[in-house]
This record gives sequence, C-alpha cells and structure tokens, in this order.
Amino acid sequence: MAKVTLSSVDNKDRYELLDELYDMISVLENREEVKNFFRDLLTPSESLMLARRIAVAKMLLAGATYEEIRNKLKVGHDNIKSVYRWLYDGFGGYDLALKKIAKKKSKEDSNRSGVHTGSPFDNLRRKYPAHFLLINAFLDKNKKHTGFKNK
Repeated sequence: MAKVTLSSVDNKDRYELLDELYDMISVLENREEVKNFFRDLLTPSESLMLARRIAVAKMLLAGATYEEIRNKLKVGHDNIKSVYRWLYDGFGGYDLALKKIAKKKSKEDSNRSGVHTGSPFDNLRRKYPAHFLLINAFLDKNKKHTGFKNK
C-alpha cells in the first residue's frame, strides 16, 4: 500500500476514516480481540514501532533520561522527543492509557497474591483489615521487633 500524506486526503475524508478506525477499536471487547485486530491491521514492524513508542512514554514518565531510553530501546533522539511532545503537549491519551494499565496490573497482582497465598485466616485478614485491626497491629509489631514474618 502506498504511503499516504496528510495533505493528500482532505480533512472531511480523513476524519471519517479515522472515526471508523476509532469506532472499530472501541467495539472490541477483550485483549484477544484487540490483539487479533492489530495483528490483521498492522505489519509486525508497525506493531513494534507502536510498542516502542509506548515503552518510551513509560520510561519518560518514570523519569528516565533521553540517553537511558536511547541505550535501552535503541531509538533515536527525535523519536524520544516526539513521544515527549505527545505525552506532555498532546491530548492526554498516553498518560490516561498508561495510568489505566498500571491500575489494572496492580489490581491483578493484588488479586493474584491474595487469592492463592497464606491460610484462609490470612486471606480474611488482608481482605477485611478493619475487622482484624488489633490482630494485624499485634502481628505487625511482632514482625518488627522479633523478625517474625507473617505472610
């Protein structure tokens, strides 16, 4: 497919085409559907290019320097600068998506760690900390002073 420049498509057509793309993405219901859609839509190289932009954005938000990003991801200074500009002067899409995925991963991690570890009593203590306030306080104090580790 030939490369398209913004000037070769009038604004009305461009907005209609992009709206259709956004609508298609928004109706996908789960990760597997999204993954299959992008596998069909993008070449492996295009997918990697997008994934690297996201990795650059994550590193910028984490406070990494341009040099650290260049060394780790093997991307050019101009690419980092573009992502920086989109991240901080764009529409907030990067930031919102990265915050949502971090929240989702954090929730999944806490669910995983709380469901399969420890005794049923320990799981109840973690799930309802206010109900076990005195026991938790005692165990936390015990852990600090005696090296006792309660999982």
